[in-house]
Amino acid sequence: MFEGVRAVLFDLDGTLIDSATDLGHAADKMRTDRGLEPLPLADYRAMAGAGARGMLGVAFGIGPGDPDFDLLREEFFANYTACMFNHTAAFDEVVDLLATLTARGFLWGIVTNKAARFTEPLLRTLPVFANCAVAISGDTTLHAKPHPEPLFEAARRLRVAPGQCIYVGDDERDIVAGRAAGMPTVAANYGYLGATASVRAWGADAEINSPAQLLQFLSSRLI
Repeated sequence: MFEGVRAVLFDLDGTLIDSATDLGHAADKMRTDRGLEPLPLADYRAMAGAGARGMLGVAFGIGPGDPDFDLLREEFFANYTACMFNHTAAFDEVVDLLATLTARGFLWGIVTNKAARFTEPLLRTLPVFANCAVAISGDTTLHAKPHPEPLFEAARRLRVAPGQCIYVGDDERDIVAGRAAGMPTVAANYGYLGATASVRAWGADAEINSPAQLLQFLSSRLI
């Protein structure tokens, strides 16, 4: 399953970076601006991987298709732009993980549903991403995850076959996308996962409880 792997692709939020505080603050400001009581950050954290959809669902109980959703999403985006660097940082062990992958000759990159207007500033600003070989955002291709096209595009840009890539993510749609692209998949159990996640049911090829465990996993099979 993992033989011949040349590249490791990662989801971003909840897999490489902990952005839940900034995402939660952006959504909760919308509540307090309307005179509503603030919610605990823990209410937002589990859904942080779902971006605006998840944050607005927690803050106001709405989702795509609601008549107010698009307008509220733009307000959320404006709030997030203003605070996206306040607390966001790489998870513990991610710096060592990515440095070790680079040192051992692996290509690595990011495939996220986060829009490029947020992904690109984060990658420019956080030093941990200096050696990122490819970054595919939610609006880079015509489709977002769980469609496999973003993963196919990442493989094309890396000039490797999809089957030579591992995809690591903390959401079911990451595993669905990876499997559809023909990539071995790894579920990041330390991520946001979703409020009602049953990770075992996702069908990932492996699960890890920390970024360091990915290195252990790869070392035992590939290096």
